[in-house]
Amino acid sequence: MFGIGFVKAQPTTYLIQYRGGQAVREGAGLSFFYYRPTSSLVAVPVASRDQAFIFELLTIDFQSVTVQGQVSYRVAEPRKTAALLNYALKPEGKGYESDDPEKLPTRVLALVEVMTQQAIRGLALKQALLAAESVAERISAGLAGHKEIVSLGLEILGVSILGIKPTPETARALEAEAREAILKSSDEAIYARRNAAVEQERAIRENELDTEVAVEQKKRLIRETQLEAEASLRQRKHELRQADMEADISLEERRKAWVEENAANSRKLAEAEAFRVSAVMGALEKVDPRVVQSLAAVGMQPGQLIAQAFGGIAERAEKIGQLNVSPELLRALMPAAVEAGEEGRGRPR
Repeated sequence: MFGIGFVKAQPTTYLIQYRGGQAVREGAGLSFFYYRPTSSLVAVPVASRDQAFIFELLTIDFQSVTVQGQVSYRVAEPRKTAALLNYALKPEGKGYESDDPEKLPTRVLALVEVMTQQAIRGLALKQALLAAESVAERISAGLAGHKEIVSLGLEILGVSILGIKPTPETARALEAEAREAILKSSDEAIYARRNAAVEQERAIRENELDTEVAVEQKKRLIRETQLEAEASLRQRKHELRQADMEADISLEERRKAWVEENAANSRKLAEAEAFRVSAVMGALEKVDPRVVQSLAAVGMQPGQLIAQAFGGIAERAEKIGQLNVSPELLRALMPAAVEAGEEGRGRPR
């Protein structure tokens, strides 16, 4: 009505009113009436914006990777932004007259892509896959000092790299390589464990062998001690046998000396007895045998004398014609002869 309009901006919108080419009013969250035919309104959003991005880039070893992330920024100097981009509102105050406000995110993403390419270009595939944080820091530092960002009056709040991924084929190859490396590590661990088990088994076997050797040495020492003891015992027995033999020899020598001495004494006694008998016999050779018999008959019993008489008769039997002996005489002589015989046998010689 009569060209009067009313505008009310949000606190996150920086509103500038131009009249005659001069800014007459500006600020965030303003609300006022204005005269449409002579006024131009510029509304620059100053709230932070999060812009997601996803790029397909090449590493230094010509491997394709996908970088996914997000950049956060805001308009820090709205006058600079409004000077380079057309943020003018339509006369009725609703909507922009041009599509410049939509170009700002595109420009920011273009700069982010350039910075990301510069960061990825100097890395190999495996390095790039692990360099998300360093790439984000490099992009953030590059954008903060870039002249276009400064000219647009923008402030980079932060850059986040959500992920750097290879192509599916490369990912499968890396998975296979990693899987093989893991399997190799597993094999090495198994080998190390088996080797450790073998080493422990060898150590145990060595200890067992050392124990067996020590036992054998002890046994050998015991056998040597036993042999030495047996040898000493045999030597002692030999010495005892030698001593016994020497004692036996000494005894035999003493016995031999005694026997020889006894034999010599017996021989001397026999020689003396023989000399005596020889002397007696020499004396008897000159005596009449009847005298000798008479001397022998001295002290004999009657029966013995009768027996001697019968012996004389028997010696001269050829001269006797007939001899009669009565039974009474025999009965008288028999007891006497028996007693005389017993006395003769019992009498010591």
